[in-house]
Amino acid sequence: MSIETYEETHPIDRYVRVDKLPTLWCPGCGNGIVMHSLLRAIDKKISLGKLHEDQLVFVGGIGCASRIAMYMNFDSIRTAHGRAIPLATAIKILRPEMKVIVVGGDGDLAGIGGNHLLHAMRRNTDLLVVLVNNFIYGMTGGQQSPMTPQGIYTTTTPRGNPEKPLNIMKLAYALGVSFAARGSVTHPYFLDEIFSRALDKRGFSLVEVLSICPEVFGRHIGFRRATELFIEFKKRIILKRKPSIEESDYDWDRGFVIGIYIDREDKESLSDTYKNSS
Repeated sequence: MSIETYEETHPIDRYVRVDKLPTLWCPGCGNGIVMHSLLRAIDKKISLGKLHEDQLVFVGGIGCASRIAMYMNFDSIRTAHGRAIPLATAIKILRPEMKVIVVGGDGDLAGIGGNHLLHAMRRNTDLLVVLVNNFIYGMTGGQQSPMTPQGIYTTTTPRGNPEKPLNIMKLAYALGVSFAARGSVTHPYFLDEIFSRALDKRGFSLVEVLSICPEVFGRHIGFRRATELFIEFKKRIILKRKPSIEESDYDWDRGFVIGIYIDREDKESLSDTYKNSS
C-alpha cells in the first residue's frame, strides 16, 4: 500500500465527526484533551455494555468549549449562549432513558447561564455537565469570567481581577448534587477516571476541568508559547483524590486542588422526583 492511499485511523475515530476536522481550536488549547478524555471514558462504558451509542446526547451552547459537542459523532444540538442546561433538562425529561451531557466553558455555563446551572443543581437534574474552566471568556476577547482568580489580568481587568471568583465546587456542595469533581488537562488519566465515575452516576454530575487558553489567557499574562503556559500551569495543580470542600478555593499563586469533592449515592434525582409525584 502506497503512502498516498494509506489512511491512519485512531481507536476513537468512530465517535468523532472526522469530516469536521481539523478543529477551530488554537494550537495548545486544552479542549482537545478534554474531548479525548471524555471519549476514552465513553468508549470504556460502551465496551463494557454499560452505555450504548444511541443513548448519548450532547448539548452545547456558545464558546470554544461548547464546540466539543459539535465534534462528537452522537446526537448533538447547539443552542443559544448560556442556554444549554435548560435544553438538556427538557431532553432528559422527555427521554429519560438518554444520557445527556452538557459541555461548555466557565463563561457560558457559570456566567451567561449561571442561573440555569444553579437550579439544575438544586433539582439534582439527571445531567452530566462538563464545565471547562480556562478562567476567561476565550472566544470573545479575554474578558473576566465569574471564575477568574483574583489578581489575574484580563482585558476587562487590566490592573488585575479585584473580585472573588465563583467557587463552583462549594456551590455544588451547598445545593446537594450527586457528584462533583475537578480535574485538569495537565492530568488526563485522572480526568479519565473522573469522567468514568461521573458517567455511572444518577442525578446531577458536575465535572469541572481546569484548562488553558494559550492565545488569549496565556499571552496576556506573559506566556508566549503554549508549552510554557502548560508547564507553569501544571506546577500549580495539586492532586488529592478526596479533598475537603474547604480546599476547593481558586488561587493562582497557591495552586488549585483537583479531586472528587462530592460522591453521594442516596440523593433523589429530578427523574425520581417526577416519578414519585405521578
